[in-house]
Amino acid sequence: MRQSPNERIAEDAIKAWKLLAILMAIIPFLLTLTLFILAYIFTFSYWYGIGLLAITLAEGIITIFIIPKLRWRRWRYQIYDQEIYIQHGILIVNRTLVPMIRVQHVDTKQGPILKKYGLASLTISTAATTHEIPALLEDEAYALRDQISELARVEQDDV
Repeated sequence: MRQSPNERIAEDAIKAWKLLAILMAIIPFLLTLTLFILAYIFTFSYWYGIGLLAITLAEGIITIFIIPKLRWRRWRYQIYDQEIYIQHGILIVNRTLVPMIRVQHVDTKQGPILKKYGLASLTISTAATTHEIPALLEDEAYALRDQISELARVEQDDV
C-alpha cells in the first residue's frame, strides 16, 4: 500500500472552518428561537423547543469544536512529478490520485473567510472531475498552482 501524503494544509484552516460553522449554526438557533416564540404565542408545550434546543446545541458543539480539528488532522496532499495525491475524510478516508496528464487547469480561490486568515484553496480540474485542496497559505497556494501547471504542461509536451 502507498504511504500517506505528508504535506498538510495550513493550521489556520481550523479557525476558518470554526468561523464558517458558527455562521452556519445561526440558522438552527434562529429556528429554535422561532419555535419558542410560537410556543409562547400559541401556548403549546415548551418541551418541543427544549428538545430542539438540546439538538441544536449538540450539533453546534460538534460542528464548531470537534469537526474542524478532525478535518485538519486528516487533510493531506502530496505533489509528485507524475501525479497529485490527496487524502481527506473523517470517518471515511478518501485517497485520490490525479495523474498530471489529466490536469486541464488549476485555479486558486479565496472567499472572505479564507482571506481573513490569509488562506486560499487550490482547485485542480480534469475532464471528468474537480479536486480541491482547501485552506493553504496564500503564497503556498499560488506556488502550488504554478508548479502543478508547469508539471501538467511538461506531461502534455511529452505525449
